[in-house]
Amino acid sequence: MPATATAAPLIPPRDWSRLIAWRRVRFVLIAAVPFGLMQSATSTTTPAPIWIARVMIVGLLGMLAFGFFEQWPQKVPRRLSRWGLQLLGLLVAVPIGALVAYWVTTGEWQFWHDRLRLTGFMNLIFMGILFGPWIALAAMVRQREALAHQQALAFQLERSEFERQALDARMRLMQAQVQPHFLFNTLANVRALVRTGSPQAPAVLDALIAYLRAAVPRLDETASTLEQELQLVRAYLELMHMRMPDRLQFAIHADEAANPLRCSPMTLLTLVENAVRHGIDPGEEGGRIEVSVSLREGRCIVRVTDTGVGLQPTGAGLGTGLSTLRERMQLAFGGDARLSLTGLVPHGVCAELEFPAQRVPRDTA
Repeated sequence: MPATATAAPLIPPRDWSRLIAWRRVRFVLIAAVPFGLMQSATSTTTPAPIWIARVMIVGLLGMLAFGFFEQWPQKVPRRLSRWGLQLLGLLVAVPIGALVAYWVTTGEWQFWHDRLRLTGFMNLIFMGILFGPWIALAAMVRQREALAHQQALAFQLERSEFERQALDARMRLMQAQVQPHFLFNTLANVRALVRTGSPQAPAVLDALIAYLRAAVPRLDETASTLEQELQLVRAYLELMHMRMPDRLQFAIHADEAANPLRCSPMTLLTLVENAVRHGIDPGEEGGRIEVSVSLREGRCIVRVTDTGVGLQPTGAGLGTGLSTLRERMQLAFGGDARLSLTGLVPHGVCAELEFPAQRVPRDTA
């Protein structure tokens, strides 16, 4: 729904087919039966089917008048309301309908010479004027309620669309925050090698170029698989291992059944990069990083464990990268995702991410 959409008015658009809508016709025919029987109970000469037919004719003409003024004129004069015009049309239609009903059932116009027929004619008009407006008012109230319900559904649909658009925009904003965060950190590592004149700098740079060729096209994707995420993690860890071969060891363990499962782009990479940056890099002895992906009771469990310096008492919480990751996962899985950090003994950190095991739709895979 476009952003400029507005609520539908309570007066429905012009549709002349509603004049003879089956629901209205059916209601008039059914309601005519008890009113016809009521009239026949006071008559000794006219059978009940004739009275029912007369009431049906009056009701149908009243229904047509009610529906006609429901849509015409398109703009009601300021001093007159739409419902008032409909009731007025109904009141005018009742005596006309009674006249037509007696002509159809008696075969003559001048039936008023017969006192009994004239009495029945007047009773028919009286009953139509007495009950017709109340039935019409009830129909208008029901129609207004139905239109108000339709309007509420339209508002709800529009609101859901706006919320979805806002969610997509928020996800893209956080995804854009991840891109420079990772790229700048990786380029800083290459710059450090170049400055120290390390002979590994060209090889590391080649590995970085190969990695970026595979990673950059996925940065703008809104859905990825755990298999793709694990490929990026492996390439990143191999790159980091080339930079510090004596200080970084790693291992990756993953259930094959988890490979096609849905995962937000750069999720595993963010956890691993955080372990390298805050666990391995600060320590003189380096450490080991283990990545494991497992399935348990319809949930996917991702653990990134490092034997680095461990949690530091900085009071900074998860940090920018992990805080953004937690929010991205919450948005991607409707709040059904959990990220936690646990300190290990004697030193190190375990980052655990848990989310529903869902497959990537084919159109986004």
